[in-house]
Amino acid sequence: MGRAEDRRARQRGGRRAAPPRRSSAAASAASPEEQVTVVGGRAAARRAAQGRGRAKGKGKDGRSFIRRMFTWKKIVGTVFGVCLLGMGAFIALYMMIGIPKGNADAELQSNVYKYSDGSLLTRDGERNREIVDLAKVPKDVQRTFVAAENKTFYKDNGVDLKGTARGLLNTVSGKGAQGGSTITQQYVKNYYLTQNQTISRKLKELVISLKLDREKSKDYILAGYINTSYYGRGAYGIQAAAQAYYRVDAQKLSVEQGAYLAALLQAPNQYDWAIASDTGQKLVKARWNYVLDNMVEEGWLDKAKREAMTFPIPKAPKAAAGMGGQTGYLVDAANNQLAQQLVAQGTADNVKDAQTLVGRGGWTITLNIDKKKQAALEKAAKSQLTSKLDPKKRSVDADVQAGAASVNPKTGAVVAMYGGQDYYKHFRNNATRTDYQPASTFKPVILAAALDENAQTQSGKPITANTIYDGTSKRPVVDHGTKVGFAPENEDDADYGDITVQKAMNESVNSVFAQMGVDVGMDKVLKVASQMGMDTADLKSVPAQTLGTMGASPLQMAGVYATLDNHGKKVTPTIIKSVENSQHQVTLPDPIGDQVVSREAADSVTSVLTGVVDDGTAKVSVRDNADRDGRKVAGKTGTSDENRSAWFSGYTPDLVTSVGLFGESKKNGAQVSMYKAGGFPRVNGGGFPAQIWAAYTFGVSGKGLKFDLDTTQGAGVQPSYTPTPTKSASETPSETPTSEAPTSEAPSETPTKTPTQTPTQTPTQSPTQSPTQSPTGGIENPLDPNNREP
Repeated sequence: MGRAEDRRARQRGGRRAAPPRRSSAAASAASPEEQVTVVGGRAAARRAAQGRGRAKGKGKDGRSFIRRMFTWKKIVGTVFGVCLLGMGAFIALYMMIGIPKGNADAELQSNVYKYSDGSLLTRDGERNREIVDLAKVPKDVQRTFVAAENKTFYKDNGVDLKGTARGLLNTVSGKGAQGGSTITQQYVKNYYLTQNQTISRKLKELVISLKLDREKSKDYILAGYINTSYYGRGAYGIQAAAQAYYRVDAQKLSVEQGAYLAALLQAPNQYDWAIASDTGQKLVKARWNYVLDNMVEEGWLDKAKREAMTFPIPKAPKAAAGMGGQTGYLVDAANNQLAQQLVAQGTADNVKDAQTLVGRGGWTITLNIDKKKQAALEKAAKSQLTSKLDPKKRSVDADVQAGAASVNPKTGAVVAMYGGQDYYKHFRNNATRTDYQPASTFKPVILAAALDENAQTQSGKPITANTIYDGTSKRPVVDHGTKVGFAPENEDDADYGDITVQKAMNESVNSVFAQMGVDVGMDKVLKVASQMGMDTADLKSVPAQTLGTMGASPLQMAGVYATLDNHGKKVTPTIIKSVENSQHQVTLPDPIGDQVVSREAADSVTSVLTGVVDDGTAKVSVRDNADRDGRKVAGKTGTSDENRSAWFSGYTPDLVTSVGLFGESKKNGAQVSMYKAGGFPRVNGGGFPAQIWAAYTFGVSGKGLKFDLDTTQGAGVQPSYTPTPTKSASETPSETPTSEAPTSEAPSETPTKTPTQTPTQTPTQSPTQSPTQSPTGGIENPLDPNNREP
């Protein structure tokens, strides 16, 4: 381009075109000097780029440190190296670990059970196990176990790598057990190894399973598995299980029965039909269906036959030899607590494994059971109940079951337990069963929550023993002016009018405590109940719970009342004193826990409960008992809907005992009413339960002991003034003959309903019972109608 053309381009605003690049051919044809110039220019450019990269923290090649570290070559090399190391380590383990002999825990041993003083309670005898050849077990029954536990058993190499990896990961992270192991692995764990949840045990399990699968047949492994597994009811192996659940030999089991036994292995106690909860029965049925459906899927069972099958309900359990009387109940309770502790401390992965570990034997278990107190409790139950029942004369008498638990409130030790008339005759432990309602024995928990939470009535007044409530039967419960759709009936539909909380506790007035529960807040009530030892996890916070409609056992209620007796410090009843085993260490938790209810609240409830004994539903059985001998007593009666259960839970300063009576059909185990049992129109808490309690407690508890109460309210507080004579005749309407017992009630069970209560009132009565008491609970005049709560 000439100068003239260049000038014209600038005038047009254009730009001088860049000189064209030289072609490769041109560059090749260039002289050596020109080539040096070109190459030098490119090198200079690269050096400039590298300089800029180093200025920005990059390497000589201009890449960042991270890009240089994580190249594909390095990543692939690292992964390959790790795999090689892992394979090498596994090969080394495989060569080092052989198939061992059966471990010591697999040998037959007895467990030894002792009383608290070290004397022998019982030995559990020879292991209930009989090894049978696999050929004697029907082929379809064999397959039920495969369908339940490991459908690929006949095809796999003995291990589940995913399940094992998951188990190792959970062990490292502390998440506990994880399902997924094969039948081979389970057999190896049960027979060759231990139940310890450790990485080394899981790795050994993997290696031994692989070797065993190579060296032994599938039939050998399956036979070992079904012959060593624990099925519950003290049965080890399929032969013992067939007898325990269906009274037949293993070779006569049907497919339906085999499917139940196979399903049982997942959770022997929870799935035992005789003692399972409603949830447990639903779960085992679902598991049973799962087993049979898997058999159809694998082609082992005809679909039409499967659809025609019905669930085979097991026979009622029979106790093992040497467990008669109360012994079997005590042994079972101890075994269950030990199994739970083995899981809690990580010795076993789950309850099933722990029960298997306990059942193998070799344990010396010393119980907290006091031999003299145990004998006294059994004697009281016989003299006050079973000797008075006559099933031949009254068929309902055969449906009455009794359970009791006695606890030392200072140590949490279960010093006596009554599980039923005989372990041979009634397998289920009535002291630990949780399927019956505690009824009005729950009312002290409501009051404890009110006092601990500093709750107020809906008019803003603090709830105390002196607070006035409306005791009218069927009075609708209200929540800040709105009816909540709950209007409970008092016993015998009795109306009490305006009464104090103390009087409502004495007479067990449902309408008062239903309203109190709403005033406190049912969520708070259930929270306090849980803290005191009741199982409230799945309960809804509804007013109906104030009537004690949840399930509870005598052992649980003994713990709740022991917490009150222990001034609000949590007491968890424990039947085990110590445990010894050559292979395993067991650390028992402290039965005495934290302060879950304030001392003032707990002591106030105790003070109120002394009124139930001295001026309430337990007067005749407890207060007027000739053997009381001045002992201080607090307690509460309870009778559930339709008279299906009746309770008395009470305590002295040194002993807490809860007694429950349960209506259980002798024919099918269903809950039934106890009306007319023992010849009485109704079985009340103040009747048989309180009589058993008194006969036992007044024979073994200490004399001259007093409650050390930190409270200014309740029947246990002595008045600090002398009431004026002119006020003593002014009784509340609830003391009039309107609360007289109905003619259908047995006189011995309704002492608090008769009009004779009025003349027995004296000026020396405690403030909560006196019409002229001073205001100790925040109400200026408890009998003033203007201070009345709904």
